[in-house]
Amino acid sequence: MALADKHKVKRQRLDRICEGIRPQIMNGPNAPTPPCGGLLEGRDAPWRLPILKIWPRWAFCDAQSTQEIHEKVLNEAVGAMMYHTITLTREDLEKFKALRIIIRIGSGYDNIDIKAAGELGIAVCNIPSAAVEETADSTLCHILNLYRRNTWLYQALREGTRVQSVEQIREVASGAARIRGETLGLIGFGEGTDDAFGFNVIFYDPYLQDGLERSLGVQRATAYSLHCAFLVNSARGGLVDEKALAQALKEGRIRGAALDVHESEPFSFSQGPLKDAPNLICTPHTAWYSEQASLEMREAAATEIRRAITGRIPDSLRNCVNKEFFVTSAPWGVMEQQPPQVHPELNGAAYSRVNQTMVQTIATGGMQDKLYT
Repeated sequence: MALADKHKVKRQRLDRICEGIRPQIMNGPNAPTPPCGGLLEGRDAPWRLPILKIWPRWAFCDAQSTQEIHEKVLNEAVGAMMYHTITLTREDLEKFKALRIIIRIGSGYDNIDIKAAGELGIAVCNIPSAAVEETADSTLCHILNLYRRNTWLYQALREGTRVQSVEQIREVASGAARIRGETLGLIGFGEGTDDAFGFNVIFYDPYLQDGLERSLGVQRATAYSLHCAFLVNSARGGLVDEKALAQALKEGRIRGAALDVHESEPFSFSQGPLKDAPNLICTPHTAWYSEQASLEMREAAATEIRRAITGRIPDSLRNCVNKEFFVTSAPWGVMEQQPPQVHPELNGAAYSRVNQTMVQTIATGGMQDKLYT
């Protein structure tokens, strides 16, 4: 066999070795092209943040579904940022040719198949402390609204209802209740309490450390049964069966409800089981939002992206939610546990010109280049 043919055969073997292995993000003078990042939703330009000036190539899709993500991002993006609108299944993730990290700008990541992502070598990170105060404040607003009926009073005035006499006030404000002495039950405690308004606070949260309730002056419940006057959900839409809720509202078993998240989003009163449910307040998944929180979330996402560029995936990431699937999935788990060594196919003078990036990718699963800013 001619020498050129032997080299061709070895190159084909090398390609088979590399197939399915996603290298570390390449940056600096040895990189063939600067890494590309993609913002899948929105136009808030996180690449304008000073912390991401080391990553000069960005593309935004402003997509509402995976079908709207354009080819440049699918083919070139090694990092992606997203909110909660788009859902990424295994099939969707497999369309990304170079993707190594996804940042969910927010705390929830149930719209991403994190197991499939890990098995494909894609880290998924979230911002767990995102908009904690805003969400707690919005939840409290909903609770107060249900007790004091402000939304319905406003609607009555907008509709031209005359409210002057005591009887008219009693009619239009029917259902308003005193807060002090009421029991507020929280499923998932978060980081705030509402005792300042006179609530007796009890909560159920299996993930919260023991003893914290004593320092906050609240009571931990060992079990929670949902028989209540009012129901508020600002966590995840799937937690509440909306069909059952609508029936409970109509029958008066629940006096009122306020939802910021829904089973199907974007939410519309024109369709679904809640369209004619009484005593219901709905907001469009905005409990988390404030200008300050939005900026802080983008900065936190940019910081995690920087860790991916300057470090090693997934070990250098602070908020990686699918690291366990890297450890248990070949070839990632094997490569992370073994010391660096050159693959036998790379020995010999014929491969003296093989790009060092490829050597390190096969041997260790990652690039350890110095980053130049």
